[in-house]
Amino acid sequence: MRKIYVAAHVYMILGLISGLYYRELTKLNDFTGDTQLSVVHTHILALGMLFFLVVLALEKLFTLTAGKLFAAFFWVYNAGLALTVGLMIVRGTMTVLGHQAGAALDGISGLGHITITLGLIFFFVNLGKCLPAKQQADEVEVS
Repeated sequence: MRKIYVAAHVYMILGLISGLYYRELTKLNDFTGDTQLSVVHTHILALGMLFFLVVLALEKLFTLTAGKLFAAFFWVYNAGLALTVGLMIVRGTMTVLGHQAGAALDGISGLGHITITLGLIFFFVNLGKCLPAKQQADEVEVS
């Protein structure tokens, strides 16, 4: 449970720092165009902090960490999010500094999204197995 809290807390800090980075980098470079940096902090706060706060609540209800796939979900999802957000920062910074991003960057970013998806699959399979089984009384129709 503590690991989930720490993940949410770290993502909150990173989300706020990334917003500050976006603001200061664009201000220092007099940049007014579109850049992926503008959405990095919302991605981190939503996919990191808020998501793990929801996972924390579900852990309290269903003891998700007892499931066999929890560790796989946790590490795969975090790796995918780190890869995705890291490449958003690289691409956004390159845009602000006037450099072109190559196709390789797009490919690696796609791998980050695929990794997040795999982590979400692990999460939902694990969640499904941790939900309590239906009671027989719920299945029997009352006449």
